Amino acid sequence: MKELFIGSDLSGFTLKEAIKENLIGQGYHVEDIGTLDPEKPLPFFEVAEIGATLIRKKRFEKGILICGTGMGMSIVANKHEGVYGAACESVYAAEKCRAINDANVLCMGGWIIAPVLGIAMTNTFLNTSFTQNLEDWRAKRLEKALIRVKDIEKKSFDS
Repeated sequence: MKELFIGSDLSGFTLKEAIKENLIGQGYHVEDIGTLDPEKPLPFFEVAEIGATLIRKKRFEKGILICGTGMGMSIVANKHEGVYGAACESVYAAEKCRAINDANVLCMGGWIIAPVLGIAMTNTFLNTSFTQNLEDWRAKRLEKALIRVKDIEKKSFDS
C-alpha cells in the first residue's frame, strides 16, 4: 500500500492541504499529523518530532513536513536516528535528495513553494528511489557512502 505521513505548522498549512488532497486522489493513505485546524496550530518542532518518531518506529518509510521555509522541520527531524529530512525548493532537489542521499522526509516551505510546485516535488520525491538514473560508478560510490553515513550516525546517537 502507498502510505506516508504529512504534517505542517500554520505557515505550511495551505500547502499541506493541497498536497494531501492530491495524494489521496492518487490512492495514497495519508496520515495527517497536524496542524489539523488553522485556528489551533501546532509549532513546527512538535509536528517534526511526531513525524520523525513515526519513521524511527518504522510506522512509515516516508513523510512530508512543511513549515515556513522547510528548514525548521528539517533541523528537528534530523535530530532523530534513521530520519533523513531534506529541505527542498525545487523538483530537481526533491529528486536528488532521494537518488543521492536516500532522504526519507521531504521538507518544504509554505512561504516559498506554491501548491502546484509542492505537488510536483512530492510526486518526484515519492517516485524516485535511491541511486535511480545514476551512472553505475556513481551508484556504487553512493551505496558505500550511505553505509559510512549510517556508521557516523550510529556513533553520534550512541555517544
